[in-house]
Amino acid sequence: MTNIAAEPPSSPLRKDTASSVSLRLAASALVVAVWISAAIFGVYIVAFYGGAAADGSLEQWNKHLPGLYEPGTSLATIGIAFHFITGAIVLALGPIQFFGPIRNNVPALHRWIGRLYTLAAFIAGIGGLTFIALKGTIGGASMNLGFSLYGALMLIASVETIWNAWKRNFVQHRAWAIRLFALAIGSWLYRMDYGFWLSLTPGLGHTKTFDGPFDVVMSFFFFVPNLLIAEFIIQKPRINVLPGITLITALVLCGAAALLVLATYYVTRYQWGPGILVRLAGAGS
Repeated sequence: MTNIAAEPPSSPLRKDTASSVSLRLAASALVVAVWISAAIFGVYIVAFYGGAAADGSLEQWNKHLPGLYEPGTSLATIGIAFHFITGAIVLALGPIQFFGPIRNNVPALHRWIGRLYTLAAFIAGIGGLTFIALKGTIGGASMNLGFSLYGALMLIASVETIWNAWKRNFVQHRAWAIRLFALAIGSWLYRMDYGFWLSLTPGLGHTKTFDGPFDVVMSFFFFVPNLLIAEFIIQKPRINVLPGITLITALVLCGAAALLVLATYYVTRYQWGPGILVRLAGAGS
């Protein structure tokens, strides 16, 4: 896996202009912001969902997304549990694989983390698809289709990433690793997007059964734009981008990083943080 924030030094197409340096720095800032936010969300998943499982109170899973747990659906419950556990691993490990110093100076660690990362992503996809096949989603047909497509793409990207690494086809390995990372942060972005929307609007287009116009869009929006951005990153070395466009892109990325930091602060303060602290307090009592 390679560093998405910068092209390899040997690339003949890399030009260290002010705009390209700005773009790399902005991309790095966004990656760091995503990592911190996703890592906090990963801890919250383990604390909230894992804590509820440890307490034997699985009905708490339905607090934010109704229908996750129903008595008598043990196989579906196991599937979604594996989806949560491995999803937290994916969120924590993904950004590490794009950290150049580790990849270049400790390649063995990069390889072993990569194996765990792709295996966790594969299991997360299997777990989610198992749940959908057995129970379906609360949002009905559109959510079933969107989430099933998402899970299938996770399986494909995880297999292609590890397969191309094993074949030492590093160009394709890099491309699929970027796609996998773009998909892996989807579950985190799903929560973040809903948090933004519900805080900016009075729930416009959202229903309790997740079948409103906004919900239908969100069934695909949490991963399709990510893949489009991933393809731009993959194809960028082959594209002659004007310096002005590069600078504008850098400014957009900086703005996105700042907005993400602000959103993470509020979500952590009012939802993730309290959820984590409650579980830690319960574990320590």
